[in-house]
Amino acid sequence: MSRKPSPKYDDEMRPEYDFTGGVRGKFFNEYQKGTNVVLLEPDVAEVFPDSTSVNEALRALARIVKKQTKRSQRKSRTA
Repeated sequence: MSRKPSPKYDDEMRPEYDFTGGVRGKFFNEYQKGTNVVLLEPDVAEVFPDSTSVNEALRALARIVKKQTKRSQRKSRTA
């Protein structure tokens, strides 16, 4: 049984790709550290100007979720 040759791909970039404002390796160091890179929608980015404010808000939300989860587990055990 012989394999079919794999299709040849063009090395050319597609015309719809536009990297004029791109910066090569912009997130490389963060990626190497194992940090997740998340892109915020513009309306969210207006409220959270930097990563510190985003992380603080998410930690506060995580604490609330954990408390709510513990409460709902306690209620379901006593019911």
